[in-house]
Amino acid sequence: MGDAGESAARRLSADELARNFADIHVPLDRERSLIEASRCYFCYDAPCQQACPTSIDIPGFIRKISTDNVKGAAVTILNENIMGGACARVCPVEVLCEQACVRESQEARPIQIGALQRYATDWLFERKLQPFTRAPSTGKRVAVVGAGPAGLACAHRLAMRGHDVTVYEARPKAGGLNEYGIAAYKVPDDFAQAEVAFILGIGGIKIEFGKALGRDISLSNLRRDFDAVFLGMGLAGVNALALEGEDMPGVMDAVGYIERLRQTADKGVLEIGRRVVVIGGGNTAIDIAVQAKRLGAEDVTIVYRRGPDHMGATWHEQELAQTNGVTIKHWARPLRIVAHQDRLKEVEFEYTQLDEQGRLMSTGDRFSLLADMLFKAIGQSFVPSPLGNGAAEPLELANGRIQVNADRKTSLANVWAGGDCVPGEDLTVSAIQDGKLAAESIDRNLRSA
Repeated sequence: MGDAGESAARRLSADELARNFADIHVPLDRERSLIEASRCYFCYDAPCQQACPTSIDIPGFIRKISTDNVKGAAVTILNENIMGGACARVCPVEVLCEQACVRESQEARPIQIGALQRYATDWLFERKLQPFTRAPSTGKRVAVVGAGPAGLACAHRLAMRGHDVTVYEARPKAGGLNEYGIAAYKVPDDFAQAEVAFILGIGGIKIEFGKALGRDISLSNLRRDFDAVFLGMGLAGVNALALEGEDMPGVMDAVGYIERLRQTADKGVLEIGRRVVVIGGGNTAIDIAVQAKRLGAEDVTIVYRRGPDHMGATWHEQELAQTNGVTIKHWARPLRIVAHQDRLKEVEFEYTQLDEQGRLMSTGDRFSLLADMLFKAIGQSFVPSPLGNGAAEPLELANGRIQVNADRKTSLANVWAGGDCVPGEDLTVSAIQDGKLAAESIDRNLRSA
């Protein structure tokens, strides 16, 4: 397979790989957490809480940390966001709660809300405490499709309310993007599975693995057999470049490669090119670029068709890429994939700019980048076909995803949906909020039936 097939083990030692994929953030200890918590103004109107998609009482949990009530802080967090441990690691706090922090506007140094949230939730998990209990059984049964953040959040809240939940998951593990789609250095040490175990610890939740909607189960049968259904299957499609040759050896889907990387214990067996090009501007592009560099790639370049302010990845993520030796080239789009002996050799690009109406246009100027590996990271898409398998009624879509109301209710009776499969922000924290809101709506519906 040439250079692109060379494994990282031939360039980096096991110790180097272990260091490269260790926890990227040094957690706060008790002393530093107390100092950081003491900086909080405990604002009455709490702009940080308003900026949090799950509405965590941020001043409340920070005050508890400041008085050494760490368990109380963790419970405050998890009451609103049952996956607060993961969100403390992967949430873009720099554009949410920390950006809204009064300290940010005054000093350009916000309270480290994410780090404090991690301190509290880690404290609880390390002691294997389970602060949540089930309500008496209602005898109602709910089906949840997808064991990602939306599905797990929905399942946990429904179990708390006393309903019996069956989760159908197509993959062999639960966790969704937290398990399969996020950079390994953000959630190391099998954290995603530890969090899943914590969620299941409340009881009343059964997960059936290897069960995909449209293949092993159908929406019509779930509606028939359960009192309510929640759809949280995420995005199954991967956008293509629509260029000739993108199926040649050396051209890969970033999402699929990250999934394989996350599930490979020995990172040294993974093939990685010496010259890697990534096309895209979101978090997936950053994640694959940084991980390629940490696997042993010598040159990694992200190419994005617009400017840095247009990128889906936050400035924090862009800076992370650059400090890891990744080059980011803006204002260019791919034109042609060039092969040599049926394998990727280089990628030709054309410079872009905005016209007077603000529309993206090509300039005619071109350049090429040598590459022995190309990653496509230009987004994912919702695949609606599994919903219609045997369905007597159509499910209404909006902008290519499942249409829902404020309670995450779909157009079909007793069917709710949330997460990436509905319109909105494709963030873990937003998916969790969808699952929570849907669960509360389902609970109200089942109790009034």
